[in-house]
Amino acid sequence: MKLCRFNDNRLGLVEGDHVSDATEALDALPAYRYPLPNTDQLIENLAMLRPRILEAAKSGARFPLAGLKLLSPVANPGKVVAAPVNYQAHFDEAEHDEGIRFGKEIVKIQTIGLFLKATSSVQGPSAGVVINHPDRRNDHEIELVAVIGKPARNVAVENALDYVAGYCIGLDMTVRGPEERSMRKSIDTYTVMGPWLTTADEIGDPHSLNLVLTVNGQPRQNNNTANLIVKVRELISWASTYYTLQPGDLFMTGTPDGVGPVVPGDTIDARIDKLGAIQVKVRAA
Repeated sequence: MKLCRFNDNRLGLVEGDHVSDATEALDALPAYRYPLPNTDQLIENLAMLRPRILEAAKSGARFPLAGLKLLSPVANPGKVVAAPVNYQAHFDEAEHDEGIRFGKEIVKIQTIGLFLKATSSVQGPSAGVVINHPDRRNDHEIELVAVIGKPARNVAVENALDYVAGYCIGLDMTVRGPEERSMRKSIDTYTVMGPWLTTADEIGDPHSLNLVLTVNGQPRQNNNTANLIVKVRELISWASTYYTLQPGDLFMTGTPDGVGPVVPGDTIDARIDKLGAIQVKVRAA
């Protein structure tokens, strides 16, 4: 199942090059009063909603996918967990590229651990990226994103993928500089998610997916998730020993080599096997 959020917060079932409106299925969600839950309710209730979504899509309006305003497939992530330098080729390029390293030592992921990005930086591909600090280098980073589907705390590595609701493409934008990653990568618009959520049953093993990114049609990044240093199941298990992962949390698994700068006017195209593709316009503030 491929689920998107589009236009004015509509829920859509993606079928080929069309989207069927299944927003009616959301009427089955529980009603809440303040204080609101710290989870994404679509993701937390996805198993219950799945047959309702399929039924609603049968009679829902159909739209061509092209031209729709695509929002982040997860509306309310409680956390964005991210893995730094999780491909050896990217580690090597960072060590030799002063523009990436910015005078700092590149530390292995096994030592430095994971970091968090602000949820306020999350948006869909149609909104584009707004360059902040244009006097500094602003880089693109394509990543496989795992969306957590149920609470995960101290989970075993061998069971960790059972906690994934689905996957999407992530574009982890970053401004280079001396500040901590969590600050430089948490700028508004700098966490792009899309084009939709592909449920885990359609992916199977997430460790054999090609990632390709171009800027203005020119190749930049091209690798495969088989080359992750710390695999998806290991990342989830590791994170769950520090904090509880909740439904709707976004887990960015790291970017391969080929990261580079973008400027206003550029167009970023990112594609991952089985997950579709996103096109993101870069503009000035």
